[in-house]
Amino acid sequence: MYQFLEHFTEGAAKSTRRLRYAQLKAFFNCIIDKCHHDMKNPCDAPLLSKTFRMPRHVPRIILDKKTVDEMIYNTKNPRNRLILELQARCGLRIGELLNMKAQDISERKLIIKKPKSGKETEVAFMPEPIAKRMSDYLKGNKLLPGDYVFPISYSTARMFIRKLGSKLNVSLSPHDLRRYSATYAS
Repeated sequence: MYQFLEHFTEGAAKSTRRLRYAQLKAFFNCIIDKCHHDMKNPCDAPLLSKTFRMPRHVPRIILDKKTVDEMIYNTKNPRNRLILELQARCGLRIGELLNMKAQDISERKLIIKKPKSGKETEVAFMPEPIAKRMSDYLKGNKLLPGDYVFPISYSTARMFIRKLGSKLNVSLSPHDLRRYSATYAS
């Protein structure tokens, strides 16, 4: 069984290897439950369970409101501040922000095209102060409807957020701001 899984998952990511092991184990459990009650699952071998075990779950730390507010209010660049606010206050993913075009913004409404949920579009709403800053940003940069609102790469946005976090002695990624938004919205 070990050799089969090694050959079958050769070159695959660890998560894919673990998934294939779990699927094979579930398959054998199903067969054992339905047909062969006295059979032992071949995937229960210590070598297999050790090789393909799940990693330990590391709990994520949720940022506190004071830290997020300090980050946002100390960011002077209007573009960077809007990125932070849209993630922390509206719960947008960084990829959704970077793919947003000027035509996708209407007053307080943000139309998210091709969201991760698989839907064609989704709608998010901005608080009034953020909507005003967004309007000023769009007018100030003279963005046309087809222009990207934030024409930067994912790695640039990620690096900016990480540097901002290091100034506050916080390990920070773009998704931490979305997680903060979801936590405090609930």
